[in-house]
Amino acid sequence: MEQLRTIGRELAMGSQGGWGQSKEFLDLVKSIGEARSKAEEDRIISRELEYLKRRLADPDVPRRKMKELLLRLVYAEMLGHDASFGHIHAVKMTHDESLPLKRTGYLAVALFLDERHDLVILVVNTIQKDLRSDNYLVVCAALTAACRLIGEEAIPAVLPQVVELLAHPKEAVRKKAVMALHRFYQRSPSSVSHLVSNFRKRLCDNDPGVMGATLCPLYDLILEDPNSYKDLVVSFVNILKQVAERRLPTSYDYHQMPAPFIQIKLLKILAVLGSGDKQASGHMYTVLGDIFRKGDTASNIGNAILYECICCISSIFPNPKMLDAAAETTSKFLKSDSHNLKYMGIDALGRLIKINPDIAEEHQLAVIDCLEDPDDTLKRKTFELLYKMTKSTNVEVIVDRMIEYMINITDHHYKTEIASRCVELAEQFAPSNQWFIQTMNKVFEHAGDLVNIRVAHNLMRLIAEGFGEEDEGADSQLRSSAVDSYLRIVGEPKLPSSFLQIICWVLGEYGTADGKYSASYIIGKLYDVAEAHPTDDTVRAYAISAILKIFAFEIALGRKIDMLPECQSLVDELSTSHSTDLQQRAYELQALLGLDKQAVETVMPSDASCEDIEIDRNLSFLNGYVQQAFENGAAPYIPESEREGAISVSSYRAQDQQETSAHVLRFEAYELPKSSLPLAVSQASISTPTTDLVPVPEPSHYKEDNQMSRSQPSGDSLSGEFGVKLRLDGVQKKWGRPTYSSSSTPSSSTSSQQATNGGSSSVVGGSTSSQARESSYGSKRQQGTEVSVEKQRLAASLFGSSAAKADRRGQAGRKTAKESPTEKVATVNATPQPAKEQVIPSAPPPDLLDLGEPVSSRPPSADPFTQLEGLLGPASASPVLPETSASSTSKTADLLSIFSDDVQTGVTSGSTEPSLGVNVVAAKKGPSLQDALQKDATARQVGVTPAGNNPILFKDLLG
Repeated sequence: MEQLRTIGRELAMGSQGGWGQSKEFLDLVKSIGEARSKAEEDRIISRELEYLKRRLADPDVPRRKMKELLLRLVYAEMLGHDASFGHIHAVKMTHDESLPLKRTGYLAVALFLDERHDLVILVVNTIQKDLRSDNYLVVCAALTAACRLIGEEAIPAVLPQVVELLAHPKEAVRKKAVMALHRFYQRSPSSVSHLVSNFRKRLCDNDPGVMGATLCPLYDLILEDPNSYKDLVVSFVNILKQVAERRLPTSYDYHQMPAPFIQIKLLKILAVLGSGDKQASGHMYTVLGDIFRKGDTASNIGNAILYECICCISSIFPNPKMLDAAAETTSKFLKSDSHNLKYMGIDALGRLIKINPDIAEEHQLAVIDCLEDPDDTLKRKTFELLYKMTKSTNVEVIVDRMIEYMINITDHHYKTEIASRCVELAEQFAPSNQWFIQTMNKVFEHAGDLVNIRVAHNLMRLIAEGFGEEDEGADSQLRSSAVDSYLRIVGEPKLPSSFLQIICWVLGEYGTADGKYSASYIIGKLYDVAEAHPTDDTVRAYAISAILKIFAFEIALGRKIDMLPECQSLVDELSTSHSTDLQQRAYELQALLGLDKQAVETVMPSDASCEDIEIDRNLSFLNGYVQQAFENGAAPYIPESEREGAISVSSYRAQDQQETSAHVLRFEAYELPKSSLPLAVSQASISTPTTDLVPVPEPSHYKEDNQMSRSQPSGDSLSGEFGVKLRLDGVQKKWGRPTYSSSSTPSSSTSSQQATNGGSSSVVGGSTSSQARESSYGSKRQQGTEVSVEKQRLAASLFGSSAAKADRRGQAGRKTAKESPTEKVATVNATPQPAKEQVIPSAPPPDLLDLGEPVSSRPPSADPFTQLEGLLGPASASPVLPETSASSTSKTADLLSIFSDDVQTGVTSGSTEPSLGVNVVAAKKGPSLQDALQKDATARQVGVTPAGNNPILFKDLLG
């Protein structure tokens, strides 16, 4: 912030010396500098932005004034405020012919925009034009903006011009062209891959600035493919030698060091090229020795060059003399009083010990001293070095220091890292079993919650397996020392959960192994652990499992052990726990106490935690049981994929899924239709299984009902063939899966008709056409339309009160039908063709919509007006009952033949038998066509209008 304010003051003060800035800018900078809070500063900037908005919107602002306004806008945005309203003015200023204004515009654009901004496309053309300018200052400004604003997509637009500028007579232009080309390579390597040779040429440029700028892209290229640039090793060494011998102009010196940044970049490049290459490294030894001899440790930049030399020597092929020189310089860094130099010395020592570990021995005391330094960064760097230089001889000192540091720090992330390193070093270089156990106890005691759980598992496995040697005595001593230490620690408060898990496991496995401690004593300790952590189910699970192991081992040895009262209360408590895991462990303990010695030895073998478990995936141990079941007559198991009717199984599953989501709106296509409502459709209208009309009592809904009925397809085949979409607006319907009737007898069919229509009916069976339709659609008649209680509830929940009222009316209608004496007549007359219906199940049912013409659909032979009248209530349908005589039957059949073409063409399109709906129409309309049309006019007043003179509504509804 102070630097920003200084820049603002310099800009403002510079305005008085010829920049032409106003006093307002100086007042702005002064007021911001004197602001006492961020809120006050925000208020000042907000007022300034409002002023800038008004001034920038003025078209008569002078150009030099516009320059000052843009500088003030840059100052506001650098303080974190939005100045997007002025971005377009900065873009416009890049088009100005005046050099100061153009450079100001480029400066503002580079600060305001990035490569993804929408306004960048307006700047690309300006950059292209300025790259061809004769004024090299304009070209430099354009190259600087190109490095910031040109993205991957715009690189091809300016790349040819940038490549041409690599040969520009001005060194500043060549340098910026190299920098722009490097930037393009970083953003899109494939766009510049064919121009890599230009960097090699610029390496030999006469100007040191161009040569130094070329080192940056070459370093990136060498990191990608070092072998392609091995031929440049000699060139890099010669350049470094010339720089070290002060052959460059003194203008490149920094603190009396010749071109230090060029030297550092060359040393980085040589470190990559000389890695593992003895021949290439041989060219570097001389110049590196010269740099060590001429190195100046009095300045920071001189120490930086020496440090980079050490890094280079640690990367290239090793040389004894170079290693000695690097070790001597590292010793100077470590002995320095500067924390920065000590940090560099620790890092350099960590690089050198990879080549020669003996180098660290003479600096071990200096490294330990760095651990006592108050600088936390230096301590962490030192611990990284100690981790690398740990051996079996110094592991105790290093690990103890690391644990001490771990206890005192509060950074959880670094504390976890230190703990894992301590565990790793203890496992690799432990001098004794006792020291190993003590060290692990300290780590888990102070950082158990931060240690990875795998570390705890590794510790338990290590204790179980031992140190991998064939010395059982050493392993037993390790386990015994672990038990002793854990019994001393287990009573301490606030132990981490992972540490308690280890303690419980070790005490359960080896607590009584050496006979030093009694089983009751160990069980009491484990009980204390479980009681002390009532909310930690994992610790309690480990504790109860450890108690189970101790009981099992004692029973296997033939010793009698009594359950402690407090332990019994714990088991009873866990038996009723909310955790099923704790319940299972408690019940397993109770079951184990009732087993004999042999069973316990089989279930819980002693010291078997490291044995491999063989899993019988084929369950061969059940072969005897399966064979015995076969002998008793059991059927063999057949996989679901091989069973017959697997499709039915999947359909049942789909149906179950449908039932679970029955109360959710669904908009996907349905596979099969559901049966009709009780009062909605008669058996005569079964040719339209996908539509179940539920009339709306209000006449105002007539248009919606009529349109919806007309939009419905004639069946599933037309729906799939022509892609007719289901529309649900205006008409209440109930869809779903059909209910298939189990019986195929005519009486069951008739009863299903009665249940469907909800009123009394008389069945007509005398005409030849009716018999033909009955033989064709007998199987379809098997699909009864009984509506279960569950489906009624589903309809009520989906369609509201209207469906519930319809269900109640249907129930009332069914009661009326049962009480009506004509139902018996219908039952008697419903059995005229028993022989034909017996043949029906053997043949597949014909498609109701297969009429020979793919577009048109045949009308059913049922009159829907009576259906709609029947839906108004059972009272309106029950009084109108026709006489069940042969004359009325023949008249009804003749009347249907007038309205339908099915009898003439021989194509069956009606239902199996004319049922209730047809008889009601015949009784009301009579045998005369004129009377029927008069009745149709009356039906229009109810809310249904048939097309033309055809009173059959389904043909009109289905189009």
